[in-house]
Amino acid sequence: MRAPVNAGDLRHRVTIESPARTSDEAGGATIEWQSVGDAWAAIWPRTANENFMSDRLSGTATHDVWIRFRKDVTPDMRIRCGNRVFAILGAIDIEDRGRWLKCPSEERDL
Repeated sequence: MRAPVNAGDLRHRVTIESPARTSDEAGGATIEWQSVGDAWAAIWPRTANENFMSDRLSGTATHDVWIRFRKDVTPDMRIRCGNRVFAILGAIDIEDRGRWLKCPSEERDL
């Protein structure tokens, strides 16, 4: 079976970031993003649309970000590529072989 991504598709150098809560000394907390690691990625745009569901507006993923498989990537993380940020909506081990990780993502403002 043909691989869903070729090595030549991995042309974007990205940083995977994880949220870290820190106290703001006033009873609240702030979120700071810490680097988990760097990877080469293929970033492919997807069709985006919005739905009105359960009395609220819900959006769908705007991009698929493909990287080589990593166990430590979770949907609460984000991917930074230069000045672009992608919130990870899922982390899918394609074909359950531990080779490729597909991350449906939504581009967010900084």
